[in-house]
Amino acid sequence: LMDFGYHPPTVYFPHLVEEALMIEPTETETKETLDAFVDALTEIVGEDPEILHSAPHNTAVRRVDEVRAAREPILSARMAKGRKPGSL
Repeated sequence: LMDFGYHPPTVYFPHLVEEALMIEPTETETKETLDAFVDALTEIVGEDPEILHSAPHNTAVRRVDEVRAAREPILSARMAKGRKPGSL
């Protein structure tokens, strides 16, 4: 969904169905925006599943390396810049 400009759901819901995806648009969505979303989902369904495993492809940040993030956490901007705590 991110490759098509949509923020993806972050949890499966309802929990009764494994890997369910429930979309609840707000009342302010137009028919055109709903149709565009349906078109994006239709295109995704037709994609090669192997391509989807490495998605997203068209975002500023690709797939996050969760293992590296857990093993080497960066907990502050200071750590991200490689500075030692207490240094300016």
